[in-house]
Amino acid sequence: MEKTIHKVDKSAIPTVNILGVEIADINMPWLISFTEENLEKLGGDYICVANVHTTVKAYEDETYRTIQNGGILAIPDGGPLSTVGRKRGAVQMSRTTGPDYMEEIFKISAGRGYRHYFYGSTEETLVKLRNNLVDKYPGITVAGIYSPPFRDLSEQEDDEIVRMINDTSPDFIWVGLGAPKQEKWMAAHQTRMNGLMVGVGAGFDYMAGNINRAPAFMQNHSLEWLYRLIQDPKRLFKRYLVTNSKFIWNAVIRGK
Repeated sequence: MEKTIHKVDKSAIPTVNILGVEIADINMPWLISFTEENLEKLGGDYICVANVHTTVKAYEDETYRTIQNGGILAIPDGGPLSTVGRKRGAVQMSRTTGPDYMEEIFKISAGRGYRHYFYGSTEETLVKLRNNLVDKYPGITVAGIYSPPFRDLSEQEDDEIVRMINDTSPDFIWVGLGAPKQEKWMAAHQTRMNGLMVGVGAGFDYMAGNINRAPAFMQNHSLEWLYRLIQDPKRLFKRYLVTNSKFIWNAVIRGK
């Protein structure tokens, strides 16, 4: 993969290496300030929302690790990441989740004139998401929504999608394809898109009301993964059992 040239000085962003992924040593106020100050320069770049699952996968897959490190930021969505980061000297690092980032940006969008595009998920979820945003954040501009087919796209189809999205002049392109697909998609479209791409995984389902966020006390104690497990045990049990164990062994015990 070719070295990416960022329009924003990436070397000025504090990070801590966890399992080979450069996780940003940041908190939410820093992230919002950084976004507002640099948004024009961030078009075509991407932000990875890193958690235990994506970090362990990146540790085991060099190509995916390069993608995680290839965007402008990998933010600490998972509580265990910020806990390990602080133990390694990342003094300002705190859990910065994708859905929280979305909400903070949506709150200021009408006043800033930000335009949002949503790529991923199902048409039904996207319509619910758009309706909820318009109701909750008066004046917000949803520039467009698109649910891609669940198959590989031809080069011509992909070019048409890029043109379709760019024609709406988005400031933010929220990508909800799930990991690792969304990160691979963002990396493949880096420099091709006009807006800042952010891979938010289940963020679309939260905003659409399909699933609920964990209670605040669980979020504050890094237990949101447990709440999600209770909601969807069949799909998530094996993932959490395997990846959490690997994270504890490699990041916490071995210090990688």
